[in-house]
Amino acid sequence: MAELTNLTLKAIRDGVAGGDFTAREVAQGFNAQIAAADKLNAFITPTPDHALAAADAVDAKRAAGEELGALAGVPIGMKDLFATNGVQTSAASHMLEGFTPHYESTVSQKLWDAGAGMLGKLNLDQFAMGSSNETSHFGNVVNPWKSAGSNEALAPGGSSGGSSAAVAARLCPAATGTDTGGSIRQPAAFTGIAGIKPTYGRCSRWGIVAFASSLDQAGSMARTVEDCAIMLGAMAGFDPKDSTSIDAPVPDWAGALSGDLTGKKVGIPKEYRVDGMDAEIDASWEEGKAWLRDAGAKIVDISLPHTKYALPAYYIVAPAEASSNLARYDGVRYGLRDLPEGSGLQDMYAATRAAGFGDEVKRRILIGTYVLSAGYYDAYYTQAMKVRTLIQRDFDAAFAQCDVILAPTTPTAAFALGDKADDPLAMYLNDVFAVPASMAGLPAMSVPARLNSAGLPLGLQIIGKAMDEQGVLNAGLALEERANYVAVPKRWW
Repeated sequence: MAELTNLTLKAIRDGVAGGDFTAREVAQGFNAQIAAADKLNAFITPTPDHALAAADAVDAKRAAGEELGALAGVPIGMKDLFATNGVQTSAASHMLEGFTPHYESTVSQKLWDAGAGMLGKLNLDQFAMGSSNETSHFGNVVNPWKSAGSNEALAPGGSSGGSSAAVAARLCPAATGTDTGGSIRQPAAFTGIAGIKPTYGRCSRWGIVAFASSLDQAGSMARTVEDCAIMLGAMAGFDPKDSTSIDAPVPDWAGALSGDLTGKKVGIPKEYRVDGMDAEIDASWEEGKAWLRDAGAKIVDISLPHTKYALPAYYIVAPAEASSNLARYDGVRYGLRDLPEGSGLQDMYAATRAAGFGDEVKRRILIGTYVLSAGYYDAYYTQAMKVRTLIQRDFDAAFAQCDVILAPTTPTAAFALGDKADDPLAMYLNDVFAVPASMAGLPAMSVPARLNSAGLPLGLQIIGKAMDEQGVLNAGLALEERANYVAVPKRWW
């Protein structure tokens, strides 16, 4: 069973289809891994029966000679932001603790239709707000990696920290994530896995608990670029229930994968060289350039002049949208209701939100409400939206000179849990390289590059043109083939 849990998504799918092992054996193996990994706190709600039922359905299909789906026999982890019919969907918040939807998100339904099974609902930063997975109502997720010579617990990144930790620790071969300002790419880099955020609108947002509606986008997280491509292919597609969904065919990204970049140009943005950047991150970036040059690409220097404004603009736009989206949690219709004795409606609103939201969520609601208020709307929100347009134009100009952009994913390797908890600004700065692509709605991917001197993973980021997931995946594959990254966290949990 342990050997099965070391297989990639593609190897599991092909092995089940070829009769090398059954889907049930795979599900049983991963269920056992999850049951023995409480110390990581990656799962909020394990669903072993769901995984076994899906596996049995695949085994029965194969025995009957029926055609199998693209993910047949592959059990996955589902970030607890996706509504799952009959299974708690909490967004890692006390506000939604115990909430059980009677419907399925579009993305999760597509995955089940492709033959995948659900191993459980994965932990995250509350309402996807955080960069370290320390804001969850259900406790911190712990990175399976450790610094050399230290037993200090490290952050797995956020908000998709449960997803990244589970994939890195072999608790699931792949997992869903959501990316608002880097929440797939940053945790992927921290845990040594691959993760892709597609073009905004590629995957339906219907049935996903909203944080910032103009930024949120679902994506795939797995150990290899090919696995991410296979899973993303099953997740993506037009959805009439989502007004921001793109009505365009989904290419066979996995089938068209190629690490040959002959004739391609790779842009290197000078603005991504920030003060205080880890020297080993910079060295990894240089190494990435050499790898892509070896794959046939030409390296060109580009400029993204408004990059320095991306992070502050993001932390106006995202909280503004969050303050609007989270207004629905009022104790009236669903979720937590705190009704003090003798209280009125306004008292119930206040008590419910005070008890249901964590500190980081409250902070972002307050910021968002402030920047949307009558006296400050033009000074903050309108200006931030203008900056967002300028950032998009920067990328448009850059892509006239290159096909994809190479940058670090994060300015540091994984940091210790608690290191930045009391300094929100330092925490926000961890997303400095990831936010610009999110503000522009572009596809972007993190690929593991190497380990640093402390034995921790470092990631490289590829950013592509809108709708060019293929270009991003191909460049990611070129990096993966040359990095030859095979490191696995040493088991301590």
